[in-house]
Amino acid sequence: MSLLLANEREQIVTFGRKLLEQGLTRGTSGNLSIFNRRERLMAISPSGLDYLLTSAEDVVVTDLEGRIVDGARNPSSERALHTIIYQNRDDLSAVVHTHSSFSTVLSCLGWELPAIHYMIALSGPTVRCAEYATFGSQQLAVNALAAMRDRNAVLLANHGLLTAGCNLASAFHITTEIEFCAEIYWRCRSVGQPVLLDQAEMSLMKEKFRTYGQIISDTEI
Repeated sequence: MSLLLANEREQIVTFGRKLLEQGLTRGTSGNLSIFNRRERLMAISPSGLDYLLTSAEDVVVTDLEGRIVDGARNPSSERALHTIIYQNRDDLSAVVHTHSSFSTVLSCLGWELPAIHYMIALSGPTVRCAEYATFGSQQLAVNALAAMRDRNAVLLANHGLLTAGCNLASAFHITTEIEFCAEIYWRCRSVGQPVLLDQAEMSLMKEKFRTYGQIISDTEI
């Protein structure tokens, strides 16, 4: 018998390992998911399992009400962060949540990430910081969704970073670039006041990114 959402589950295993390899998370922190809109099902990383030990069978399939459809593991404790996005954003089908160092530093300061670098335009003109709420809570999901309006990334106060994209490769790319920009901003603020790009330039960058690079389909990942 073939594995339900086999392709999505394999992607989560692959990109979970990439999170560790690129220093975007540590231990078992963070989580990833993909929403299959045709099946109306979500594949999400399991709770508290080492990414290097996770197999496709360990990835859990749920519906958007949180009911487990397939898988013997418990789904991520942060699944509400994922389902609320799929329920409210038709343009997004994959979510990555990390505790990457520099994004988390900004989140602990309660700072928004401003337009310090044009790569921020991948997610919006800025990256807002959502109000604090306890991890795994519905309130955290509500706060994240509100701060992510018209954006593809959000800082979670005293917690970490959440990004989303049309597929997992896109969400992961946004994660790496926002973490890079968070580091640049922190380093600039350590020695002075950075010069920011204006709204017109960020709008131009957003348009340029619509046709920049290669489109990667889920079957190519």
